[in-house]
Amino acid sequence: MNEWQEATIGEVADFVQGLALNAKTNHLLVKTGGLPLLRIKDLLENRVEFFVDESNVPKKCIALEHDLILTRTGQVGFVFMGKKGVLHNNCFRIVPKSDRIFLPFIYWFFNRKSSREYLTNIAAGSVQPDLTHKIFTEVEIPLPPIDEQKAIASVLSSLDDKIDLLHRQNTTLESMSETLFRQWFGDEAQENWEEVTLEDVSLRITDGSHTSPLNVEFGLPMASVKDMYQWGIDTSTCRQISKDDFYELIRTDCRPLKNDILIAKDGSYLKHVFVAETDLDVVILSSIAIIRPNNKYHPLLLATFLKLDSTRVAMENIVTGAVIPRIVLKDFRKFPITLPPKELQEAAVKMIAPIYAKCWENNRQIQTLE
Repeated sequence: MNEWQEATIGEVADFVQGLALNAKTNHLLVKTGGLPLLRIKDLLENRVEFFVDESNVPKKCIALEHDLILTRTGQVGFVFMGKKGVLHNNCFRIVPKSDRIFLPFIYWFFNRKSSREYLTNIAAGSVQPDLTHKIFTEVEIPLPPIDEQKAIASVLSSLDDKIDLLHRQNTTLESMSETLFRQWFGDEAQENWEEVTLEDVSLRITDGSHTSPLNVEFGLPMASVKDMYQWGIDTSTCRQISKDDFYELIRTDCRPLKNDILIAKDGSYLKHVFVAETDLDVVILSSIAIIRPNNKYHPLLLATFLKLDSTRVAMENIVTGAVIPRIVLKDFRKFPITLPPKELQEAAVKMIAPIYAKCWENNRQIQTLE
């Protein structure tokens, strides 16, 4: 590392801001055709909501697959490559000035959690962080020799490809489990199956803490919806609370236990639903709900039911709040479900449990690689 140098990002790259959407440019938005509009939320959620008629868009606002995109406002410091479309002005492209930098290496440098936290801390504005060109220009980056940059990026890209493959496997497996569930219990539901409520098949349905303990620099993790993903909770993004507060919340049953079903209750309700493979070393805030099943409905089957798009649609009438949708727990407990016979559940679990086991194993590999 003796040959490594340092430079400010402004010394080695230019920054090109995306398209400003306003009364003069809104007419360029279309629902189909054209190039995808790349806003922060579209990039983070890997989706396309709007397209843009590119014929009247400045070429500098068009991102190509080899370009490096960095989010500049709100959720500051996320980086993306391989995204082609019309860039929104809440992002900018990092464009090399010379061959001193290899963009995939810069991608991995800014892809670190510590880099993102640093950029958020230096961004201007307390309500809406804004990483202006002037501020970002002065950020220092390491500059190994170009061959070393390429070697580092290659190794990290290989790991990322493996992580992506495991994620895609889990998506496929999850789809298989839902298909199996519908085959067993959707189309084949019998009239004599018992009609019950979620409360009838649960020991407990509750949410996390309604009070928010003070943050500490070094403590134990407390999770909210933002820390959830499809197979668990990312403790690296959780806020830290004191040991005393943590164990007090364990005492009040805010710690998820093995076979508990956790759901995103607030915001994008039911966006994340998962079964805890083991007792989790984390406590939760009230934006997450816990279903603790009794022995009437197998946790894997109940979780699969809750993941179905049809279930989410059926629950729309127990959601309140225009700005931040929230599931109302008292109505959630009374949500009607059809209870399959025990022998049919046992037969279905023999097929679905190995799928969940493989997903859990894939998730452990993902955590190790990350």
